[in-house]
Amino acid sequence: MKLNKKILLPMIIIFILSACGGTEPEATLSEEDVLMTYSVGTMIAGFFGSQTAMVTPPAPSTNTPLPTNTFLPLPTAAPASTLPPLPTWTPALIFYTNTPSLLLTPSVTGTLPTATANSGALASGCNNLAFVRDVNYPPGTTVAPRESFVKTWKVENIGTCDWQVHYTLSIVADEYFDSSWNTLGRVVQPGQWAELSVIVDAPKSDGTYTSYWRLTDGGNAFGATLGLTVVVVE
Repeated sequence: MKLNKKILLPMIIIFILSACGGTEPEATLSEEDVLMTYSVGTMIAGFFGSQTAMVTPPAPSTNTPLPTNTFLPLPTAAPASTLPPLPTWTPALIFYTNTPSLLLTPSVTGTLPTATANSGALASGCNNLAFVRDVNYPPGTTVAPRESFVKTWKVENIGTCDWQVHYTLSIVADEYFDSSWNTLGRVVQPGQWAELSVIVDAPKSDGTYTSYWRLTDGGNAFGATLGLTVVVVE
């Protein structure tokens, strides 16, 4: 424990005075007094010397100066000429092919039907005829018994040859009518229309009657069948 010098020195002086205050003053100091005085002085000198030695001088300041900020230079941008070139995009054409994974092959079972040719649409060589319309007496027209009239059809030459002037009509079925006709009388080229006519006498009995004719080149009938259906009423 450290003692303050200002407090210790008065205490030592009081101790010395108290030791000497009880006797009367003498003219001379005895050898014991000299020795005690010398011992006290030596003790005080030693005490202050030890106190001085006990005080540790302050250590020199070892504060390390703060480091100074060192700024690194900012990176400089590379010029545009040194930048790597941008990648170029090249479009690629992709073609998709629809490839069926399973080819379906229809299978036919049973008996195949036999196609029946329409005799009215058959050609004879390069000759052919198509029915266009009824010019008069459409199917179901009413006529009187034994009435005479002229039935006319409009037709088209759909063949590849001209119809000649001698082409004429021929009977396919004429069980009820007394009919007659003339030759074509003119040339009809492919793609042209023409009118064909027959002169008929209606049956004498009431009822519905039908007959058929075809155009012929003089020996071979060709083209569509031309029909006549009338109702005889008394």
